[in-house]
Amino acid sequence: MEQEAPAHTSLLKRLLAFVVLIAAVVIAFKIVIGLVMSVVWIIIGLAVAVAILWALKVLVW
Repeated sequence: MEQEAPAHTSLLKRLLAFVVLIAAVVIAFKIVIGLVMSVVWIIIGLAVAVAILWALKVLVW
């Protein structure tokens, strides 16, 4: 005689799995956004450096 698990246990497991999945997606999204923003700031920094060098070239040399 096997005892079957209550039906609500499966529902709770599915709900927990859904919550974990949503949390993982949110964390992954934040990591991706952080990486993209770091690349953007590097590009902005390089653009500022080039602009300063160009301005110095025009004014001084």
